Amino acid sequence: MGLYKTKSKHYINDTYYQNTIISIFILSLITFSSVVSSSFSVDLSTAILLRVDQSGKGDFNKIQEAIDSIPPNLENSQLYFIWVKPGVYREKVVIPADKPYITLSGTKASNTVLIWSDGEDILASPTLTVFASDFICRFLTIQNKFGTAGQAVALRVAADNAAFYGCVLTSYQDTLLDDNGNHYFKNCYIEGATDFICGSASSLYENCHLHSLSPNNGSITAQMRTSATEKSGFTFLGCKVTGTGSSFLGRPWGAYSRVVFAYSFFSDVVAPQGWNEWGDSSKNNTVYYGEYKCYGPGADRRERVKWSKQLSDEEAAVFLSKDFIGGKDWLRPAPSHFKNAPKSNSKE
Repeated sequence: MGLYKTKSKHYINDTYYQNTIISIFILSLITFSSVVSSSFSVDLSTAILLRVDQSGKGDFNKIQEAIDSIPPNLENSQLYFIWVKPGVYREKVVIPADKPYITLSGTKASNTVLIWSDGEDILASPTLTVFASDFICRFLTIQNKFGTAGQAVALRVAADNAAFYGCVLTSYQDTLLDDNGNHYFKNCYIEGATDFICGSASSLYENCHLHSLSPNNGSITAQMRTSATEKSGFTFLGCKVTGTGSSFLGRPWGAYSRVVFAYSFFSDVVAPQGWNEWGDSSKNNTVYYGEYKCYGPGADRRERVKWSKQLSDEEAAVFLSKDFIGGKDWLRPAPSHFKNAPKSNSKE
């Protein structure tokens, strides 16, 4: 691990795109079952649609080109929906901090892939980096193909609020740098070997599949929390842990590291001890590692380290809803209407 500290509306009349957007919207109604706060200043019902298509039939050929076309949006005045058509997009992508309220959506993760190969530096390596608040990513595979030689981040999220639905994240070490902010992951597949979910964010992972590639005693999480009053932590709710070899549920990247697994399935890839102190036994008194009503061959707690917890109903309650990430204040539904971008936003 390393230290990281419009003008009039032009509604879409293309039948093909119209039908696809309708399909995406229907999926969204299922996916975004969140309560929306009245504090939103942006119109959540209508989004400017930008289409990315490698064949040249969209508004842009590359994902970053679409993002670069969006003007700074710090007044939260406009929603943008970037629809990425199926294909393998070989590029590094950054969502800058001055462009909030972007949705980046593939058609489905199995045929819409963002891929790069970079490693060794945890901050320089990510295939996708998100700095902008109120970002949503859906139905996209994000890969870092650097290999096993060092840190190789597929996704870095350093945004106040961000949500990921039906995404696939793959690498080996530090696959997901869940850096800081409040984040929500649902129905995602995350694969790696060493600390492949790491960072100091407050995040809720719901119905996600975590797959370990570690041959021997890897670690799924490395959560950083530096004080008992810091609200950060990772909650895994209704998740599935599988893999090859053996792996710990977590080890502390920070003395007050906090990770909870609830209602989750553990295959026998989970080491009997469950958790690892990362060579510093002094952290045993300050970390918060809990399990609640988990099941499967790896959920047997008879050989668990004594400093992990089997949570009571009362102890677990705070980790079992979107309140853990303040979700009622920022999770939003999908837009119900789409309009074309102004001419200056799209390619000539």
